[in-house]
Amino acid sequence: MEERIQLQVSGLVKRFGTETVLDGIDLCIRKGEVVVVLGPSGCGKSTLLRCMNGLESPSAGTIFLDGEEVTSDGKKITQLRQKIGMVFQSYDLFPNKNIMDNITLAPVKVQKRLKSEVEQDAERLLKRVGLWEKRKAYPRELSGGQKQRVAIIRALCMNPEVMLFDEVTAALDPEMVREVLDVMLELADQGMTMVIVTHEMQFARAIADRIIFLDNGNIVEDSKPDEFFTNPKTQRAREFLQTFAYKKRRTHTD
Repeated sequence: MEERIQLQVSGLVKRFGTETVLDGIDLCIRKGEVVVVLGPSGCGKSTLLRCMNGLESPSAGTIFLDGEEVTSDGKKITQLRQKIGMVFQSYDLFPNKNIMDNITLAPVKVQKRLKSEVEQDAERLLKRVGLWEKRKAYPRELSGGQKQRVAIIRALCMNPEVMLFDEVTAALDPEMVREVLDVMLELADQGMTMVIVTHEMQFARAIADRIIFLDNGNIVEDSKPDEFFTNPKTQRAREFLQTFAYKKRRTHTD
């Protein structure tokens, strides 16, 4: 793994009215690194990703991609933000467009690329995830897992340098989760820089190079996966992991 810092968050603060959701986040992510962000609901995980992608403007602090600030205004900043792809819990596919059109629309309209070139990329990616035969289908004809894989392909067709995933399996039935996680594992194996918010603990441990644990808008722990899951440093992290262990036991006994 290269040691070059690709994405840097410095002194990030985000407030909504009088509520401080992120309270001075400092985080460096290296090229090819997979960082998983964990924490209880409402701790600021999704807001952190949305600030990284420019969907939310920080109240204070800066974010840099390859040394260039992405938290300012201007055409150059818009181009930089296109290098940070994001996939959400909700698929946000256009219901009136087929799968191929959903994937190719933004690269053609926003990046002004040749449609033939984009369609070649889409074909390659759809074949990789086993959905090429669905290229003319509409979102309503796909399962949740298939729609989420299409959402990932749509983001990848923008040729991002960093991918952000925000609870992408949360709305899926359990049997559909695996097919989405397999795509993300393949991206990790190919060296894609990724920041992932998830509640899939086994997946987090398997894919992460680092675990970031957030609580009350602060980074409470920054650890290697094995260290975090076997010997967390803080009582808050121990309580968090015990909650998931309890849920797992209940699932097995119900």
